[in-house]
Amino acid sequence: QVQLVESGGGLVQAGGSLKLSCGASGRTSRRYTMGWFRQAPGKEREFVAAISGSDRILYADSVKGRFTISKDNAKTTVYLQMNSLKPEDTAVYFCAADRSGGYSLGFRRRDYDYWGQGTQVTVSS
Repeated sequence: QVQLVESGGGLVQAGGSLKLSCGASGRTSRRYTMGWFRQAPGKEREFVAAISGSDRILYADSVKGRFTISKDNAKTTVYLQMNSLKPEDTAVYFCAADRSGGYSLGFRRRDYDYWGQGTQVTVSS
């Protein structure tokens, strides 16, 4: 099993920045693809960004140019730097791990095997 714990959420004004972290523990591997998803009230959970074990990266169009995903393999931590935040970025942000690893860059919920509990991000206008 893999445990994922997100942190770094909070309240920020539009145009501001936040950096989310996701710490992985348990039977984790540097090969795993790590992803970030978000879910706003009343909406489906949607893909935000992913980074593969081989460091390939994929972003949703809605965050491209504003968000940056990165990882620290030594600490098995994945980050999501969020800049130029908008009220529509308000959501619970979830970290996820895809154990198929390698070049995989999934953008669907079913591509991922493990999920964190989420961290709330609120952007005020």
